Parts: sequence; C-alpha cells; structure tokens
Amino acid sequence: MNLLSVTQVFCRKLTRPPGLLLFHVLNNCWFLVQTDKMSRYLTELYQNNMKSSGEDLLTAIIPLMNLLSLTAIGLVLAHPKTQIIPRATFKLLSKLVFALFLPCLIFTELGESTTLENFAQWWFIPINVLISTAIGCFLGYLVVIICRPPPQFKRFTIIMTAFGNTGNLPLAIVGSVCHTADNPFGPHCHSRGVAYVSFSSWVSVILVYTLVYHMMEPPLEYYEIIEEGVEIEEEQAVNDASRPLLVEAEWPGIEDKETEHSKTPFIARTFQSISNVSESSFPDIEVLGEGGRNSPRSSPRSIRCLAEPKVMRRIRIVAEQTPIQHILQPPTIASLLAIIIGTVPQLKALFFGYDVPLSFVTDSLEILGGAMVPSVMLMLGGMLAEGPIDSTLGLRTTVGISIARLLVLPVLGIGIVALSDKMNLLVQVDAMYRFVLLLQYTMPSAILLGAIASLRGYAVGKASSLLFWQHVFALLSLSLYIVIYFKIISYV
Repeated sequence: MNLLSVTQVFCRKLTRPPGLLLFHVLNNCWFLVQTDKMSRYLTELYQNNMKSSGEDLLTAIIPLMNLLSLTAIGLVLAHPKTQIIPRATFKLLSKLVFALFLPCLIFTELGESTTLENFAQWWFIPINVLISTAIGCFLGYLVVIICRPPPQFKRFTIIMTAFGNTGNLPLAIVGSVCHTADNPFGPHCHSRGVAYVSFSSWVSVILVYTLVYHMMEPPLEYYEIIEEGVEIEEEQAVNDASRPLLVEAEWPGIEDKETEHSKTPFIARTFQSISNVSESSFPDIEVLGEGGRNSPRSSPRSIRCLAEPKVMRRIRIVAEQTPIQHILQPPTIASLLAIIIGTVPQLKALFFGYDVPLSFVTDSLEILGGAMVPSVMLMLGGMLAEGPIDSTLGLRTTVGISIARLLVLPVLGIGIVALSDKMNLLVQVDAMYRFVLLLQYTMPSAILLGAIASLRGYAVGKASSLLFWQHVFALLSLSLYIVIYFKIISYV
C-alpha cells in the first residue's frame, strides 16, 4: 500500500461521523495494547522457562560439585607426590567413619524420622534393594556372555555388576543435595533422606555377608593354581601393610576377621566330591560337622543312632562357616537401635524432641554425625589418589561392568520406580522417597566387595582396580542421572 492509498483511507475515515471515528481509533489502540501484552507475556514465559531450566540444572549440579571439591582435596592430600597426609591417617579416618561418624548419623536421623506408621510405609525400600540386585545379577550375566572374562572371574563379574553402594556414597549425596537452600525436597530433606538410605543399607549388609561371601570364595578348579603362586602378588597385597585403601574403606581391620577356611573354596569342597585336589588342603567335613575342629577323628560313626541327613549336614556346615556375626557392625547396630527407639513412643520421647531428658546425648551424636559426609569424601579422594592396580580382568570386561552398572541399570531403575508408583506401592507425594529409590540403581559397585575379596583371597587386585575406575566414571554418570532425576522426580 503506497502513501496515496493510506492518505485516501485516512481522509475517508475523517469524513465519517465522529462517533464511528472514535470507535475505530479505540479499536486500533486496544489491538495494539493486546499485541504488546501478548508479546511481553511470551517473552517473559520464555525467559522464565530458560531461567527455570538453568536453576534446575544448577540445583542438580552444585551438590555434586561440592562432593567433587571434597574428593579433590582428599586426592591432593593423599597423592603420592605430595604425601601431605600419610596413608595411615586415612586408615584411621576410615575407622572413625565406620565406628563413630556413620553410626551417629544413622541413629540421630533414622531414630527421629522413624515412627510405627511410616515404618510400615517404607517396606518398598528394602524390596527395591533386592530388585536392583536381581536386575544387576542379570546384567552381570549378560556382561559375562558378551565380554567373556577369564573363566575364573565369571562369578566375580556378576557380583561386581549386581551389588551397588547403598551406604556411604548415597548418604553423602543426600547430605550435599539437602545442603542447598533451594533443594526440591522441602525443609526436612536431610532427616528423611538419611532415614531412607539407612533403612535400606541393612539389606545389602545381610546379602554381602551371606550370599556374596560364599560367591567370592576362590574357584575350586583354580584353587591349586592360586596356591602354587600365580597370584602371589595379590596374596602379598592382602597380607601386606600396603593393602589398598579401597579394600579397607568400609571394613577396617578386616585382617583380624580371617578364619581358617576364609581363603579356601569351602562351600565347593563341601558339596562336591573332587579327586584332583589334595585332601590335606581342606578340612575334614565329617569331623567339622560332628563337633568342630577339635573332634577326634577316631570317634566311631557307627554309634550314631540318629544320623543327620547328608544334605542337611552339609548345609549346617556351610551355615556355621558363614560370617553372620559380622552383620552386627556399628552402622547396623545403630540402625537397629534407631528403629527400636523410633517405633516405641515412650523411648522416643526420651531421646528426640525439645526439652527431652536425653537431648544432650542426641545433640552430641548429631555433632559427630555431621563429620560423616566430609570424612567420607576425603577418604574417597585418598583412595583414588592411589590409582588403579594392574588387573588381568581385561579392558572389555571392565568397560562392560561399568556400562551395565552406571548407565544401563539406572535406566531400568527409572522404569521400575515409575511402575511401582503407578501401582501405588510408594509413599505418596514424597520426592525424597523416590529420589533415594532411584539412587539405589545409580551407585557404583559397593566398596565393601573389595573387603570381601580381600577376606576370601580372591581377585583382590581386580576388585580394587574395578572399584577405582567405576568411581571415576561415576562422577560423570551421577551428574547426568541426578539432573535427569530432578527433571522427572515430579512425574515418577
């Protein structure tokens, strides 16, 4: 439209009645105002969305950056080139965490959050640990098929894929996430998060000291080879003072827990008859089953009127050699005490609340528990500073375990938690509850597996090396999945 046409239209409008002219002017002004409002609204909406996405990203990343900073400090302090703090100090720190800081944190947070009502509502937390372990076993079996590790490490591959860290590292992540003021979990973030993580850890402890303990025994067909010295360096590492920190991190003083049969394929010897292994290398099963190691061999078996069935006798012998007593470690005892006190109102009224008689006890324990997260991350930095140990497990198997554990399993975990929520199995309107369930699928392999490997004298160097690389890769995978969890937590 040229200038002449615009002038003609304007002149025609001027010749119209004043009322009609005023109407056209107001109509055009209203259209311009609404257009301006819509433009401002769309611009503001876009900016808010961009700001919200940026804030969500920062909310998810900053807690991990805090943990990375603590880990980096520990790595610098313990690095062999600096040696600002010696290894012995980190070993003492691991003992403090295991025997003092962690139990204090568990008792104060779990005891305060636990009631008889929510104790019944949390039943899916330990079940989720079992589900994640079962799925991990399946993924480990697939890793064995695809990556084909050395035959003597097939069980080891499945174990390292199946059992994740459900203790120290999740507690550190929860503590760091709740430390930020704009966390998405509300004012009671820390107490609920620690309570949920602590409530799940005892299941993993039971599995490790029973199922994993026996699965990590030296393979029967390779036992003589190990004795003859193929893995002499590993055996020396177990008994030497230079034992890797990764091995002792969650079970300090493990060398004091060794028994006569802890480094032998005892369960395989019990349930299988073998001809190619010297009988002198193994205990006499019949003697062990009839009265312990001090029973005389010459005791006549014919006088036993009610002979125990052979299968039941073998099961009993294996059960007697299971280190079930090690389950009652300080963190587990703290969990049991917290659950008992929390579910009994009369006892809870003595320890938790304002102006209660024993508030000074819980206050002192709470102060000690506050040192747990920084101590754990400093200790992790000290472990990583030692670097990986040479391993014959193979690069393909190491990568396969890490991908299955750190990338594939979390994706399956999202589906499991979402399905459980659809079936109304989860606590309603509790984002932290879902976050902890998802974390159980995201953790690297449990450091306690390195301690069990050391106790059984089986694949100690492989476990230490694999744990090192998994925790290095976990820095990236955790960053990725925590951002994803923060995005989807309201939809799961």
